[in-house]
Amino acid sequence: MTATATAWADASLWIVDLDGVLWLAGEPIGDVAGAVGSLRDCGIRVVFATNNSAPTSDELHARLARVGIDAVPDDVISSARVVATLLQPGSRVHLLAEGGTREALEARGVVIADDGPVDAAVVGWSRSFDFAALTAVSAAARESGRLFATNSDPTHPTPDGLLPGSGALLAAVVTASGVEPIVAGKPNQPTVDFVRRQLLMDGTTALMVGDQPRTDGLLAQRLGIPFALVDSGVTPPGAVVDDCPVAVRAPDLVSLVARALTPPGKH
Repeated sequence: MTATATAWADASLWIVDLDGVLWLAGEPIGDVAGAVGSLRDCGIRVVFATNNSAPTSDELHARLARVGIDAVPDDVISSARVVATLLQPGSRVHLLAEGGTREALEARGVVIADDGPVDAAVVGWSRSFDFAALTAVSAAARESGRLFATNSDPTHPTPDGLLPGSGALLAAVVTASGVEPIVAGKPNQPTVDFVRRQLLMDGTTALMVGDQPRTDGLLAQRLGIPFALVDSGVTPPGAVVDDCPVAVRAPDLVSLVARALTPPGKH
């Protein structure tokens, strides 16, 4: 490929966040399909990593298809997939989360129990969060002594602004149960280990693209790869970033790809 003479632009693998990078509430942020296609045409592999644990695998792939992007199952890493790897097959859990987490746990052979003794409680984003749900999942965490969370993102970006994220729900469960959680999603160690195991075993040069320094950026730092920050999601243009090193910053994914694929001296 012809690219700028910087390490970030020479990466052979791009790990791209979804919400706030590819889309906002399912609406594409510019010609993201064209941008991803341009990378692939240059022989660059593009995979997607999301802390959003709510959609099922089919729903995520359908969302990608609606914005014009094809992907195989191994191209999508979600916090739901990662949290499932932390539980042994046959474990019984009380679950507060939506379909994506349920699907991943069941594929792992984890038993989702609405009553009776459990080995752990698992929390992800859920529209069903209310006082009764908080009471039940907190009791399960307290009695089992184990609490797993898909992610701790406090907010979720949409075209109309930020909504409460999984981290907001998790904070209530931690307060009510007194149990410290093991958090699976970006930038935590379970995702670091998962990405290394699945994507970086052969020494592949990679770039992390995201809109949140505290998740995407810290994940890149812990993986030892460059971080490209886009201003199309949680982080507004011009905001000072001191959470982690930023190799390159762009308004959105489309402009970032154009910059990466621009021959030296033609910026």
